[in-house]
Amino acid sequence: MWKRLLSNQRGLTLIELLVVIVILGIIVAIAIPLIGNIIDNTKKDAHIANAQQIAAAAKMYAVTEGELADNTTITLAKLQTENYLDDIKDPSSNKTYDKDQTRVVIEGGENAPYKYKVTLVGNGKTYIKGDRDVNELTRDDVNLDGHSSS
Repeated sequence: MWKRLLSNQRGLTLIELLVVIVILGIIVAIAIPLIGNIIDNTKKDAHIANAQQIAAAAKMYAVTEGELADNTTITLAKLQTENYLDDIKDPSSNKTYDKDQTRVVIEGGENAPYKYKVTLVGNGKTYIKGDRDVNELTRDDVNLDGHSSS
């Protein structure tokens, strides 16, 4: 009886197998770019979150130390030396940001609200230039390719 059942079974034809492979290839061709975009967006969001964290530490430092004035520059090194912030990992390289080139510039005061413009530099790349207020940053403001940090 088992012999009869086994002899009646048919396997996949070569055409059916090729159709399945083609369909899987199309799915992979669509999925790989989407996954790459998700990873890039996650890194950009992490850079923005880090910029906001550095700006918050700079606000605390400036108020506490009495340095809240227009065009005050506070470096990441200063924030870490004064224990306002611990090391922050650069999500693109998994190293820390450059402590001297990563900085916050405080602008405004008097009759205008203060703006905190963060420049993020890590691994020789400038990810955020520091030309926009940290509260207005979007993914478009983050350059994962980086510019020359000079």
